[in-house]
Amino acid sequence: MDLQTQQKQKAAEAAVEYVVEGEYLGVGTGSTVSFFIGALAQSGKKVKACISSSEATTRQLLAFGFPVIELNEIEGRIPVYVDGCDEIDPNFNMIKGGGAALTGEKIVAQASDKFVCIADESKLVKQLGAFPLPLEVIPKAVEQIMVSMKGIRGEPTVREVITDYGNNIIDVKGLQIKEPLKLEEAINQLPGLVTCGIFAKRGADILILGTPDGVKITKKKSKFSLKK
Repeated sequence: MDLQTQQKQKAAEAAVEYVVEGEYLGVGTGSTVSFFIGALAQSGKKVKACISSSEATTRQLLAFGFPVIELNEIEGRIPVYVDGCDEIDPNFNMIKGGGAALTGEKIVAQASDKFVCIADESKLVKQLGAFPLPLEVIPKAVEQIMVSMKGIRGEPTVREVITDYGNNIIDVKGLQIKEPLKLEEAINQLPGLVTCGIFAKRGADILILGTPDGVKITKKKSKFSLKK
């Protein structure tokens, strides 16, 4: 197991402490979340049910014996949502969607009281944008949204994937995301755009970061140093 994978696993294991037994749990998507699901199963903690962000996560949860229900089946909010990220900045704004599950992730995150982000230290950046920004787009709008992205000096390409909702993913390189919230709100206004992969309006509340020196846990209101 390489160092980055070890860091993911340690962060995922630490997140189990935030799971509230007997309550609903929101579960994200990706390689770090896969470690979390395994660690949760090994811990023996029991939840009322999981609300999954993707079909892939649902399959894994069911394989481990966790009950999975749709968000529409619950009343009220989800106490905790655990998910990874592709990038996260010191203000806990994120880019997500490398696994093409950004819409499901955004929906479940918005319905949750506490967003616990689990990641290895490579995901922590000074400014978002080195990782291509994913956009989920209905097929009819792909070309027009690509034109709009070129208009803000982005370099858009269509990913060869179809989302759980039957849509396309456009990945946009070359963006310098200095004001994540403003850009998220602007892009989300484009006709045919389902959602963009900036998570600023609903960012993380807690960051669990795997590092060579162990796990570092930071809450959003806290300040921490950034080596990069």
